[in-house]
Amino acid sequence: MTTEVKTEAKAGQAKPMQDRVVIFDTTLRDGEQSPGATMTHDEKLEIAGLLDEMGVDIIEAGFPIASEGDFAAVAEISKRAVNSTICGLARANFKDIDRCWEAVKHARSPRIHTFIGTSPLHRAIPNLDMDQMAERIHDTVTHARNLCDNVQWSPMDATRTEHDYLCRVVEIAIKAGATTINIPDTVGYTAPRESSRLIQMLLERVPGADTIIFATHCHNDLGMATANALAAVEAGARQIECTINGLGERAGNTALEEVVMAMKVRNDILPYRTGIDTTKIMNLSRRVASVSGFPVQFNKAIVGKNAFLHESGIHQDGVLKNVETFEIMRPEDIGLTQKNIAMGKHSGRAALRAKLKELGFELADNQLNDVFVRFKALADRKKEVYDDDLIALVADEATMDAHDTLQLKRLRVVCGTDGPQEAEMVLTIEGTDHFIDATGDGPVDAAFTCVKMLFPHRARLQLYQVHAVTEGTDAQATVSVRLEEDGRIVTGQSADTDTVVASVKAYINALNRLIVRRQKTAPGEDVKTVTYHGQ
Repeated sequence: MTTEVKTEAKAGQAKPMQDRVVIFDTTLRDGEQSPGATMTHDEKLEIAGLLDEMGVDIIEAGFPIASEGDFAAVAEISKRAVNSTICGLARANFKDIDRCWEAVKHARSPRIHTFIGTSPLHRAIPNLDMDQMAERIHDTVTHARNLCDNVQWSPMDATRTEHDYLCRVVEIAIKAGATTINIPDTVGYTAPRESSRLIQMLLERVPGADTIIFATHCHNDLGMATANALAAVEAGARQIECTINGLGERAGNTALEEVVMAMKVRNDILPYRTGIDTTKIMNLSRRVASVSGFPVQFNKAIVGKNAFLHESGIHQDGVLKNVETFEIMRPEDIGLTQKNIAMGKHSGRAALRAKLKELGFELADNQLNDVFVRFKALADRKKEVYDDDLIALVADEATMDAHDTLQLKRLRVVCGTDGPQEAEMVLTIEGTDHFIDATGDGPVDAAFTCVKMLFPHRARLQLYQVHAVTEGTDAQATVSVRLEEDGRIVTGQSADTDTVVASVKAYINALNRLIVRRQKTAPGEDVKTVTYHGQ
């Protein structure tokens, strides 16, 4: 599997075609390992479908040995994928690798990705010396290759592994049959110059390095993941491992949208091509933010709310005269348009569909109908419905499931200037309505107390965050809630013009996710015990 170089005819002459960079998306595996970012089975299938449609070459769909839920998701994604190679992750043991193969074997194009930590710090974890680890690498990669023709191997914490030993184990993995060698910056420690030199060193020193593809997997602990990934590509790596919105453990991973658009916008100095349809980036960004419960920061590169906004008078004047004065890419390139459709209570389904498509959302008819009902209710309460209101509305709709264990049916709060606040609630639990009233230190606390009394649990509130979606006293409030129970961390979100209602819905959404997490964990087995942190 050598680096792809082709020729194309132009003006009667043949010229080298730009090198192809493979995009390996690990949103569903590394991204989902972010505390609180766990997705449901259906959400994973939806995100995988969107990634496949967007042109992602390889989708790392999960860690099959981690739980029955992860296995089922990887297996179903494998069966459904149309274009993408489907990959599963496995530690360096036969049981993990066999389980991974069982999950991905039905894919049109399956891949097994196996790894082991090779740095001094990580070698100490399984208590293996260099020779013992080298033998395990040989045996496990050989086993994976006997099952699958497409095998990726990763030396976890490669950037802190001694160069001589790294060369040794990479050579072993290649000889054992690995077709892709991934070089992970597991803790985000490397700088771009080091990232480039490491790839160059491996290409120069390792026999057979020119017969396989080198990949780069960077974490963003020092804010250099994108720079490190691109530096590795310039040095000869031809696969980038990344996630939508840079989702991932700690400070996250290389952001797919950043590396893809960097190569597109600066193709003059980064002469590489990908198979990504960039017009689908914004829709995927918003869906991942919604299902993961991790909102995108406003000033995030490419997909942030402010990425194409200009408030400075000088900037506004320049953009009005020539958009290129302060914009280096077009909003249309990532799936945004500049159409101006005013939305209000007289708007119909066709207008709503057009506006949502403009904002990057393409909904099925049943989804559109559900959103339309809630849009009309919102329009009756607000004088003007802004784009951000619609985005919040779609995100809120994505968190709702008719099969949820808990559903808020009615809430009434009584606030006074003295004494405790009161809340009355009707909560539907597994289809049955339950009524209760309670007091608390404020209306939100009183409402949360109602939920706790009707549905007792041990979950601890780690985060409660409110921000207004738009300006004005009739603005929607988006509330994020993070809960922790026995090591399981879940996040819930909701939006409403009533902050208390949004708060309770977000709290209930988090509890529903927690219930799903409980069900995914087999008796006596905590998912956390089999999920490794990093790569």
